[in-house]
Amino acid sequence: MNAKLDEIKRNIAVATGAQKASFAIRNVKIFHMTDGSMEEGDILIEGDKIVGVGACCRRIAAEKEFDGKSLYAVPGFIDTHVHIESSLLTPREYEKCVLPHGVTTAVCDPHELSNITGTAAWDYFIACAEKMTMDLIIRLSSCVPATHLETAGAEISSRDILAYQGKKHVYGLGEMMNVLGVLFRDEEILTKIISSPVVDGHAPLLSGNALNGCITACVRNCHESSLLEEAEEKLRRGMNVLIREGSTAKNLDTLLPLINLKNSPFLAFCTDDRNPADIWKRGHIDKMIAHCIEKGADMLTVYRLATYSAANIASLPDRGLVAPGRRADIVLLSDLEKCKVEYTFAGGKKVEPSLFNAVSFPPVPENFLHSVKREKVTKEDLLIRKKDWRGDVIKLVPGSLITKKLSIPIPEKDGYLLGDKQQDIQKLFVLERHGKNGNIGKGFVHGFGMEEGAIATSIGHDSHNICVTGVSDEDILLAANVLIEKGGGIVVVKAGAVLAHLSLPLCGLMSLDPFEKVVENLEEIFEKVKLTSCKIDEPFMALAFLPLPVIPEIKLTDKGLVDVEKFCFY
Repeated sequence: MNAKLDEIKRNIAVATGAQKASFAIRNVKIFHMTDGSMEEGDILIEGDKIVGVGACCRRIAAEKEFDGKSLYAVPGFIDTHVHIESSLLTPREYEKCVLPHGVTTAVCDPHELSNITGTAAWDYFIACAEKMTMDLIIRLSSCVPATHLETAGAEISSRDILAYQGKKHVYGLGEMMNVLGVLFRDEEILTKIISSPVVDGHAPLLSGNALNGCITACVRNCHESSLLEEAEEKLRRGMNVLIREGSTAKNLDTLLPLINLKNSPFLAFCTDDRNPADIWKRGHIDKMIAHCIEKGADMLTVYRLATYSAANIASLPDRGLVAPGRRADIVLLSDLEKCKVEYTFAGGKKVEPSLFNAVSFPPVPENFLHSVKREKVTKEDLLIRKKDWRGDVIKLVPGSLITKKLSIPIPEKDGYLLGDKQQDIQKLFVLERHGKNGNIGKGFVHGFGMEEGAIATSIGHDSHNICVTGVSDEDILLAANVLIEKGGGIVVVKAGAVLAHLSLPLCGLMSLDPFEKVVENLEEIFEKVKLTSCKIDEPFMALAFLPLPVIPEIKLTDKGLVDVEKFCFY
């Protein structure tokens, strides 16, 4: 208490000019999120807090100063929903990748890692958050496993969640994907909800009474809106809409008509799942801002979504404004319309390479490095008997995680079903990899457009079993067994040869390499996959979401083909 009292006294003394400031950003044009006005002046910083703003601060001396050179100052950007694991990077490399884009806060649900390692994932992320320059807010994973329709590597109970709430860097419950469990009033799920101060949502295409029930259960936001009318209904019901622009799920253009001043308190941006090559080429929240302004959205409204509204929606009242008492997360821009980031300050610290080099991050736990636990598959494992087949073909929807049911004749030979290049039908397999049962889910997918070869990944949301698809059984077999042998990753195979492999030794989800190296390896992977004639831009993320049985209409898990709307197997 005395330390906090001393801090407040010093901050007031600096703000009023009674004491010298520790740090000052001089000569900037402050774009205020409150009224959209522009004010020329200085920003005084003490520790990780802003204590003074405006021209009046010019007369207050500071021990260290930074000349803002008349750049525009805006609050640090907030990603309101992200899975760091989907960046393929460790938390350390993730912040090195996104901080230069002005992202100073990430609200992270580590449910990818949690589905493999359980609460050990939370321990790892908490330890990393303690060392990070950006502020990592951890939402405890609500659905591990996501449903009973898949095999995960771990299970997390309401008791586990209650034990972690209140820990440093932890605040709230991650996306509640088991919507049917909520609506069926499952006591374990509801106990998780009532134990948490904030509950993030996951309600794709939910409407009417079901939406009312979900919101009644204190689920207050959703990042899964893919239709304008869907998002509009959620807003009318008081649900905050997180507008997502990930590597696969791209909803920004669809939801652009929502972005206006009257809606701004209830909207924010998020990326959910975005790989580092995408960030490297197309940016992050900064490019979402620039795109909206280019399309005619009001500038104040757009910046509010990335800062003040995001802070309020995420229950982070100490940030989102360049104002006294707020966290000193500040982005300096040379161009407001294009959101051109020149400098980022996170918690009062200027982001530069030396900042990262001075910090030692916790080591990766040894058991995180040996997570693929299954025998190699055989050619017989890839046979699909016609007499055993019940179901539809999974049809990809471009730019969406939603899939459609496709009823189409599947060629057969000698009692076995085959893929068909002419109809763009490929075999699809999901291999249980946690060493629990050796399951192999079998199905068919339309939309990859491959002419030859196979692709596979150990990223398979959310239980992260191995997913593989391709044109020939021989290449599918090779791709799957390469990942089993190498402990996970991403692989491209063609004509019996491995064209490229990205190693992801950390639970088959993340690389231990610097983000620049991961970007380089990913770009090689993307180049090699073109040799299969695959016609979609993000084939591996599309493949990785095909086992997720909480997004309509049809998915394939290690246990079999799932009718998501009926929440059961075919």
